[in-house]
Amino acid sequence: FCLMAAPGKVAAFRLPPLPTIGEIIKLFRLKALKQLSQNFLLDLRLTDKIVKQAGELKNAHVCEVGPGPGGITRSILSAGVEQLLLIEKDARFIPGLQMLSEAAPGKVRIIHGDILTYKMEKSFPKHLKRNWEDEPPDIHIIGNLPFSVSTPLIIKWLENVSKRDGPFVYGRTQMTLTFQKEVGERLTANPGSHQRSRLSIMAQHLCTVENCFVIPGQAFVPKPEVDVAVVHFTPLVQPKIQQPFELVEKVVQSVFQFRRKYCFRGIETLFPESGRLKRTEQLMMTADIDPTLRPFQLSMSQFRKLCNAYRKMCDEDPSLFVFNYREELRQKKTRSLLGSTGQPEQTEEENHL
Repeated sequence: FCLMAAPGKVAAFRLPPLPTIGEIIKLFRLKALKQLSQNFLLDLRLTDKIVKQAGELKNAHVCEVGPGPGGITRSILSAGVEQLLLIEKDARFIPGLQMLSEAAPGKVRIIHGDILTYKMEKSFPKHLKRNWEDEPPDIHIIGNLPFSVSTPLIIKWLENVSKRDGPFVYGRTQMTLTFQKEVGERLTANPGSHQRSRLSIMAQHLCTVENCFVIPGQAFVPKPEVDVAVVHFTPLVQPKIQQPFELVEKVVQSVFQFRRKYCFRGIETLFPESGRLKRTEQLMMTADIDPTLRPFQLSMSQFRKLCNAYRKMCDEDPSLFVFNYREELRQKKTRSLLGSTGQPEQTEEENHL
């Protein structure tokens, strides 16, 4: 590699001349696998734009998820990072990434593994750790995520934010990630928006979420059927709902179970059939929620009241928290099958679920 600098200025890192991403794809015979929902971004102006959304990366430590043929990787290295950790599940991409590693000696570490199971607690130097209340650490997660993994992965990371573990043991680590445009809209949707969903509440109660810009599908190879949103996350110092992640997730999932119906219909699923109506009314009265609101109309403050009221009910009756509505439905269906010779029709609840 070479260092180039104007007189009197600090030298900036520059990658040496390398094959283009298109040439890398041909050289290593890389083909996007549909079953892994892979789409390559070849336009380095767009990869530069994604990396710019992460903020100042000079001398930062970055983890890139699913680098593939290395388009975003080049833009990250060109931003002058101190260290770059690459986590790639598909072994076909490793040789091309090693070529990039050799072009930036001492800067790149490649892990052949699955980000959904990879432990990030010890991925960065200890001296980078910050207190949660401080400014975010000089650590960034960046990734053009396969659509199949993006939602489970962001839910996993939001749980890590809530528990301050995983990549967030270092403090309020920032993330810049790609999603299907519709998922990006859900992540940032406001109350009243028809895109408002479980993802909106789970993300916004733990992070500041910005929908940065949209990349048209035709910029990718192969072209996906949808456009792609670039979303930036900064964990909040204080979550908007001060309850355990599992409890918030259970309440939010239940509320959105029947998203087109009145919200009390979903809230009912938090309680066993015996005493369901009474407990649902009790919860909604305590939380002061209008039962005729639709789930997407509820504000963050109303979700906070619901979670706090439900927590109080769980403290009084611990069996409530372990109650599983779907399991109750399955048991009802089994009893119905055992008690009749004909096939029972699916209940309305089962159709929805």
